[in-house]
Amino acid sequence: MPQDSARVTIYVCGPTVYGACHIGNFRPAVVFDVLVRLLRTLYPQVVYARNITDIDDKINAKAAEEGVDISEISARFHQKYLEDIAQIGVLPPDIEPFATGHMGEMQAMISGLIASGHAYEAEGHVLFDVTQDGEYGGLSGRSQEDMLAGARVEVAPYKKNPGDFVLWKPSTDAHPGWDSVWGRGRPGWHIECSAMIEKHLGETIDIHGGGADLQFPHHENEAAQSRCAHAAPLARYWLHNGMLNIGGEKMSKSLGNIMVMNDLLAQAPGEAVRLALLQGQYRQRLDFTPDLLTQSRKNLDRLYGVLRDARDIEAAEMDAPEGFMAALCDDLNTPKALAELFALAKRADTPEGKGALLAAGRLMGLLEQDPETWFAAQTVDADIDAAAVEALIAERAQARADKDYAAADAARDKLTAMGVAIEDTPDGTIWKLA
Repeated sequence: MPQDSARVTIYVCGPTVYGACHIGNFRPAVVFDVLVRLLRTLYPQVVYARNITDIDDKINAKAAEEGVDISEISARFHQKYLEDIAQIGVLPPDIEPFATGHMGEMQAMISGLIASGHAYEAEGHVLFDVTQDGEYGGLSGRSQEDMLAGARVEVAPYKKNPGDFVLWKPSTDAHPGWDSVWGRGRPGWHIECSAMIEKHLGETIDIHGGGADLQFPHHENEAAQSRCAHAAPLARYWLHNGMLNIGGEKMSKSLGNIMVMNDLLAQAPGEAVRLALLQGQYRQRLDFTPDLLTQSRKNLDRLYGVLRDARDIEAAEMDAPEGFMAALCDDLNTPKALAELFALAKRADTPEGKGALLAAGRLMGLLEQDPETWFAAQTVDADIDAAAVEALIAERAQARADKDYAAADAARDKLTAMGVAIEDTPDGTIWKLA
């Protein structure tokens, strides 16, 4: 239950915008989009924030390489990110804070942590003292040794403890920087999210989400500094989506299996990419393969085919059925919810059945296109000449009317050779990609 049933707050760590995002970045975008859609049906107000990290060493390096300001790099790849997630039906958040717009809030939080003895200054740096937080390590459940190994900490002489992490660091003339009482510098990564959460959502929020790779050190450090700054927990619930494998292997540049949106859309429509990302329960690792994409596309063909068959039925205004809702409310069990969705498709031949299917689809971000638009796009993707298909269907219909069944079969064989499947219905012959 939320702390205020009239206002649910959720924050998800967004991308660091220095390059095109890969398929791994799209899984949290889709998972938490479904969660927010679900929450909006259950509570009167949901405030969803997803940040943009626009100050980072990788952004600095990219800007230096191109000889431009960091704002040009972040603006370019932020826009690319928005275009990419729109392709997979991700709705905009209510709030999209940028780290560089919150320097005052970050500095105020850091000053408070110094004043309370949880942080200290050293050689132009400000560091969080992990020994001053008795709950440090509780989120990730790691030992001190594991945390040091997992954080890949810099062993610096100015640190009191090896695990202490940076809240503020000095900037050279070659780096972007902001004036502060500790000198010209820039924030550490972790303080950014804590400051943005406090400003936009409050000291304690209901849900904090992100990829499992962020649980440590990012979320552990966020939780520690916010807890010590406010004497209250940062989030009541932490949700972490599992990582992706590509064809059974971990994604890595060395393996050359990093997939960006353009790669994905060359294989399947955006909605099929979305469905593929929902095939596994969000906490579990998902093996993303060409077969998974192909099957997701075929599954959408089936569902849109049902809606096309029911095109003359006026859908009733319906809520998503109880069984479907129960699946999503069970820790966002999307595999079970998808099974319920296909069961609903069998009952779409009535106004209530069609309405229930569409309502359930909307919660998953699926089936929001017109069926004819879906199938027309398939033919474009496959470079099918729609006019030629229609001409062959008309030729076959005339041959059947003339009882020239050999000619009708020949027309059908030509369609099959083009990769087109046809179905005779009471309203005429419809077609789709085989």
